[in-house]
Amino acid sequence: MLHIKIKTPLLILLSSFAFLSGCYKDRTVILESGPEITRTVSFSNDIIPIFNKSCNLSGCHAKSGQVPDLTPANAFKSLTIGNYIDHNNAINSLLYLKLTGKKGTPMPVTGINKDYNSLVIAWIKQGAKNN
Repeated sequence: MLHIKIKTPLLILLSSFAFLSGCYKDRTVILESGPEITRTVSFSNDIIPIFNKSCNLSGCHAKSGQVPDLTPANAFKSLTIGNYIDHNNAINSLLYLKLTGKKGTPMPVTGINKDYNSLVIAWIKQGAKNN
């Protein structure tokens, strides 16, 4: 009888752990991004302004600065040629990994910006078009 009493709590504990660990990825995306964006995200109207405000500053991702060059004239080509976009798995895109700090210092260096991350992840999921 004691043997059965020990098995039941252990089984419940292991089942709970398996259930909660299955939700890990979803919680991570929620913590790193704001609400999911369902409207069409434009590279020129939504993403470039992020780069202009936080990235392509002197000494950062401006022309002749750190790669990728995120100036309006070069950003799309730099991201595409530099393999910063994973069209098959948006959250594994190098651009997103850099923004969230999973690959180096979070960008922008002022800290993770959930609104920026939401726009970028939506843009990638929508095909990362030069629109």
